[in-house]
Amino acid sequence: MTEEEDPVVSARPAVAAMPVYRPGRNPADLAREIGVDRAVKLASNEVAFPPLPAVVQAIAATAGETNRYPDNGAVVLTRALAERYGVEPAQVATGCGAVTVCQQLAQAYNDPGSSIAFAWRSFEMYPLLAQVAGARAQQVPLVPGTPGGAADTHDLDGLAAAIDDTTRVVFVCNPNNPTGTAVRRPELERFLDAVPAQTLVVLDEAYREFVTDPDVPDGVELMRGRPNVAVLRTFSKAWGLAGLRVGYLLAEDPAVADAVRRTQVPFSVSSLAQAAAVAALASEPEVRERCAAVVTERARLTDALRGRGLPVADSQANFVWLPLGERTVEVAAALEARAVITRPFAGEGIRVTVGTPEEDDVFLGALDDVLTSAPAGAAGA
Repeated sequence: MTEEEDPVVSARPAVAAMPVYRPGRNPADLAREIGVDRAVKLASNEVAFPPLPAVVQAIAATAGETNRYPDNGAVVLTRALAERYGVEPAQVATGCGAVTVCQQLAQAYNDPGSSIAFAWRSFEMYPLLAQVAGARAQQVPLVPGTPGGAADTHDLDGLAAAIDDTTRVVFVCNPNNPTGTAVRRPELERFLDAVPAQTLVVLDEAYREFVTDPDVPDGVELMRGRPNVAVLRTFSKAWGLAGLRVGYLLAEDPAVADAVRRTQVPFSVSSLAQAAAVAALASEPEVRERCAAVVTERARLTDALRGRGLPVADSQANFVWLPLGERTVEVAAALEARAVITRPFAGEGIRVTVGTPEEDDVFLGALDDVLTSAPAGAAGA
């Protein structure tokens, strides 16, 4: 091939144009870069607790079997999930993290020319999944929050109005990532009843275990009796298995779960991950105690930020949202320079994971330093 010739092999234009997903920075890398002993990472919504003791034991017991392929059907885990949620095993599908299950849904239900609808801003992978599937992304803006009041939340009426004959899948992230806001039962029930039967609604409940508002419904309850509704959950957050990648889908219609299983990459949920997830489910009382501790720290962090003049709304997840607008990138960079990693969304805000009290105090101290060096009146911008 001469220098003037184009390469023979090239990616699909839609893929070549995709932005690369950016995970939270490695804290060890940042610490070396800026010359400190330790950096605090509050960017990826992990829980700060170590793995559950039963999980560590299950991993150790299974490690000697890693020369063998895992159970492709994750039968033991599927049965445990079915028992936990009161469904049949045929209504359950597992995958390598919830985001992979999202991808399987897009592959199962979307052809080029179809569409996927979701609120925006919401989980940043939704538009990428549509792009990979060759589908159109129908983005419906969040309802703007009010200063000192509610944060941006789903416009369910707008989302229902956006659904057309091409819409195959609708994602409702509840609580919403990254704002932490949640839609309540009457609005969500009205929305589900308005969606056409041929459109699948996926209630993405990655943060369900941290919900304390009694008016925010459990999606599994709303799923029952609605064949076009499915619920997506994960072991990566409350259950502490972010490093092992286990997500799952519960569907009222077994055909939906079957379609997701058909698009699964074989053996994508490892033996260690399956054993760990089963052990985690058996340790649910301890998981609930840990979630309660996160919720307590979430309230303390929220109060501390409000005390600094920041319009932080109530969060139902394990993170809080700082609506900093045009100052977002500047503040996030200044925090990184002070060894604190957060997740900025340029022009909108910063998502801050609830860490340990010690980690959050480091963040608050760094934020104080940043805000006192900012121009007067910029704190609540």
